[in-house]
Amino acid sequence: MNTKNKSALPARQTGGGGKPATSGQNKRSFGNHSSVKTTQKPKQQSGKQPGKQGGKHYKKFSHANKTGKSSPINRSPNLRIIPIGGCEEVGRNMTVFEFKDDIIILDMGIQFPEEDMPGIDYIVPNTRYLIGKEKNIRGVIFSHGHLDHIGAAPILLEKLGNPKILGRDLTLALIKHKQEDYKKGTSKNLKTMQIKSIKDVVRLGKFTIKFFQVEHSIMDAVGVIIETPNGTVIHPGDWTLERDESGKPTVDYSDLQKLKKPTVLMLESLGSLHTKRSGSYKEMYNNLFNILKDAEGRVIIGTFSSQVERIKWVIDAAQQLGKKVALDGYSMKMNIEMAQELGYVKLKKGLLIDIKKIKSLPDKSVIVICTGAQGEEKAVLSRIVAKQHRHVQLKKADTVIFSSSVIPGNERTIQRLKDNIYRQSDHVIHGEIMDVHVSGHATREDIWEVIDQVKPTYFIPVYANHYFLKEAKNLAISNGFDKNKIFVPDNGSIIEVNTKTAKMLDKKVPSDYVFVDGLGVTDTQNIVLRDRQVLAEDGMVVVIATVDTKTGKLIQNPDIISRGFVFLKENKKLIEDMRHKVKKMVTESDPKTWADTNQIRNDIRDKVGQFLFTKTEKRPMILPVVIEV
Repeated sequence: MNTKNKSALPARQTGGGGKPATSGQNKRSFGNHSSVKTTQKPKQQSGKQPGKQGGKHYKKFSHANKTGKSSPINRSPNLRIIPIGGCEEVGRNMTVFEFKDDIIILDMGIQFPEEDMPGIDYIVPNTRYLIGKEKNIRGVIFSHGHLDHIGAAPILLEKLGNPKILGRDLTLALIKHKQEDYKKGTSKNLKTMQIKSIKDVVRLGKFTIKFFQVEHSIMDAVGVIIETPNGTVIHPGDWTLERDESGKPTVDYSDLQKLKKPTVLMLESLGSLHTKRSGSYKEMYNNLFNILKDAEGRVIIGTFSSQVERIKWVIDAAQQLGKKVALDGYSMKMNIEMAQELGYVKLKKGLLIDIKKIKSLPDKSVIVICTGAQGEEKAVLSRIVAKQHRHVQLKKADTVIFSSSVIPGNERTIQRLKDNIYRQSDHVIHGEIMDVHVSGHATREDIWEVIDQVKPTYFIPVYANHYFLKEAKNLAISNGFDKNKIFVPDNGSIIEVNTKTAKMLDKKVPSDYVFVDGLGVTDTQNIVLRDRQVLAEDGMVVVIATVDTKTGKLIQNPDIISRGFVFLKENKKLIEDMRHKVKKMVTESDPKTWADTNQIRNDIRDKVGQFLFTKTEKRPMILPVVIEV
């Protein structure tokens, strides 16, 4: 480590409460919620995005079940744990906990669309199971402020009658902001309860809610303890396990062993295949400081907008180095503004500049922090690289830093982005070259470490694709955990727990995809998606026939329009054959159906479709238009 720049390192803060390790002490006790102080921990956004899900279902945004009736209230004496989303993908996280006639919910996240979902903005959890139970929802707890945990809140809270919501300061601020974006002026309808301290104890019906410290890549992340007469659930949300320079964990969850049994540990398992540990925060900040100090031109940093701690650190480092910082990206600016209002970020006057002013300053004195490190098409970094940004054009002397992890599924997009940056700049820094990012997610070693510290009665891996969950199960079994006490759920699975036993039921609750497309969430989105997929794959052909309704004869030759199917000028014979086919079809049609334009449309659609498939082996969408004269 370069000891010259120790002054540039930020004081480490904890994520949801807890004391920093002191000299000669490698561990902090976070399990005992009644004895841990609350401090704030600025960090960054999750490197997560949705992954693929097999067996997709495209269903209605509705609380009605398949029979159209409300779901019955749970009269079982057992505690029910029902993951609505987050157990077959990365994202859409939401879990329902039900005990008798009381319900609480943990998180309401979104999932971003997959490649076969053109035009879809995002996907939200399906709340059909909760129809008729809205009055039984005692509260919704949010573990932290990443979109895969809060993004669906504006839609779902409204659908569920605006139940009480619990979260820490930044989490609640982000939810209110999302609510205002969704429907202006509606954030005042939110019934919020602030988690002021890790010591807080909240009663929600028959549930007793307590909290514990977690490390994650955003401020105000918090772990949740859910106590019932039938068992205790321990859920850290998203998490990581920080370690000191010798590799020992700097947190200790062993006090959670003292919770009332049986205990159920629900553990985010995205890192169940990760064996390599990323660098420490100390190493990362030393590397970033040296890059900022030695850069011959401007420094452009692409990162997540919720990575507030890192953004704050860059701003502080810029102050030491006499540089100016320009923030670019709507969410980036809004998150820093919220962090300022909450007192997490304090800016010295004149340090932040408008992106418009960077051209008036020497390149060596400018740092740009922007969104778009995942290659998002309309994000700032992508627009800079595509030379579509009004105020920033890359130069050979610029240094471009990717200070974020690669979200699964984005590898190709990011590779193309890197290729284009390398063509325009001689200095590109990313995680494969240097430690400039620390992940907010755990590794295999961390997962077993926490299981071993907590020693739960039951283990439920969650918050990842199915194969990650299975690998977490295999990891636990290989280390001696009883395989009969591990449950790997799908979305909609029902796990029932009582003081003597636990089981996963054969039946499931609805968990089908619910799509948000523009301002609409409709029950016909599956049809719309199917049509979009056809258009994307094989294009469309419009056939326009003008028919005399009295004689059934064509007034003129049919018009053919093709989009995304074939280039008309290069396929004149195919188009003429198609036109002849339509002309013959109408001419030889049954006189009894002359006045039935629907029949003519159906004939054209079916027969032209068959004809084009035999000629091209493509199945374009056929849109027949019959004009009656």
